Amino acid sequence: MRSLLAPGAAIVALLSASRLAIAEDVSPFSMDTEDDVRKTASIVAWDMMQYYKGNVTGATPGILPGPPPAGDYYWWEAGAMWGTLIDYWSWSGDASYNDLIMAAMQWQVGPNKDYQPPNVTASLGNDDQAFWGMSAMLAAESKFPDPPSDKPQWLALAQAVFNTQAAPERHDQDCGGGLHWQIYSVNHGYGYKNSIANGCFFNLGARLYRYTRNQTYLDWAVKTWDWMERVGFIENSTFAIYDGGNSDHNCTDINKAEFSYNNAIFAQGAAFIYNATKDAVWKERTEKLVSYGLKTFFPKGVAVEISCENPGTCTTDMLTFKGFLHRWYAVITQIVPSTAETIAPILKKSAAASVKQCTGGALGRQCGFKWATGTYDGKTGAGQQMSVLAAVSAQLIGSAKAPLTDSSGGTSKGNPNAGSGDNVPQHDRPVTTRDRIGAGFVTFTMVALACGVFGWMVLDGRESKTS
Repeated sequence: MRSLLAPGAAIVALLSASRLAIAEDVSPFSMDTEDDVRKTASIVAWDMMQYYKGNVTGATPGILPGPPPAGDYYWWEAGAMWGTLIDYWSWSGDASYNDLIMAAMQWQVGPNKDYQPPNVTASLGNDDQAFWGMSAMLAAESKFPDPPSDKPQWLALAQAVFNTQAAPERHDQDCGGGLHWQIYSVNHGYGYKNSIANGCFFNLGARLYRYTRNQTYLDWAVKTWDWMERVGFIENSTFAIYDGGNSDHNCTDINKAEFSYNNAIFAQGAAFIYNATKDAVWKERTEKLVSYGLKTFFPKGVAVEISCENPGTCTTDMLTFKGFLHRWYAVITQIVPSTAETIAPILKKSAAASVKQCTGGALGRQCGFKWATGTYDGKTGAGQQMSVLAAVSAQLIGSAKAPLTDSSGGTSKGNPNAGSGDNVPQHDRPVTTRDRIGAGFVTFTMVALACGVFGWMVLDGRESKTS
């Protein structure tokens, strides 16, 4: 295993040029032409990968340093990072990191090939598992190189994640349905039902339906949307999406914090359903979510994480959210082209702002999080780099292919019963019979955000994983 990330000659040349530019007090980044965007994205990607140590001899492949207190990052964030790099590869054509992506995503599949490795059981949320599953789904949709035939395939991995989450033991009648945040009932936070856990399940179901045309995936996606509206996490009149609620209060104590990735994950899922069904209801939902999201999370045309950024209370996890917003909105412009005229100019302006403030760190080009200020905020990290990489590379989507399906060029092999137990007969309904209960106990301390917008907050899988 390589001990250091070895960039190609082109990237070395770019880095040398960027150091010279910094010495001359000129930004190494430009967004003027498509070639400029590619060069900028390549530097931001290289800087992001300096936080990854999983390719160092003796380290664990696939993960960022952590979890806290040993390091800054929880397991889910690496899964999101590989997805960001798959999009980067798909949109830019740069395959520099493909071997690392392959090794990482195969190493972390877990013994049942469903992205539930035992070493993360004590803090494993439905959303955590789903972020890895969505990266596998993206690999299938993007025609990322297929793994060797004796290894788990991308589509089958996405199906395995979905099937474990559709299993009866993940669903109860608390709050009238919906997934809990945490998978295991012994984990702190299990009593919280939130939008991101259910949004990931909805999104994955929508994409699996479009890819395979298996009706069961669509049925689950519709059921999840209906529950989100019924419980009040999606506001019917405005299309605001609130964070979640406690099951011991029947989810009536709704935490009305709004995060950009909640909006984006439902908007993208709705867009996938519309693209597959041409049902006007889903087009309207996509458009309303996008309209609300652009107004709310892009004040003055630049992405802002409104519930934590201005008070300065964003956790490490939250520093990734704006990147998902850019990536998922960009895909919406591909699969619901009527939205492009509205979305594309704002993403372009926000991407330019994102890279403008990348003037920090030892090299003088690392990125902070407060894009709208136009200046580096003094804090670097994998999440900040990931978000800017997403914003910049998404500007290349105009010349990229839309997500594939198994009938439009996708090659990944699936298994509709993946993750469902060895003795389950073949059928169309993706369920599991395995018992996922137990396996580990840990005590976490929930972190309260000192935010004037809301008084209290039980954080979701991206927001509260601190120990």
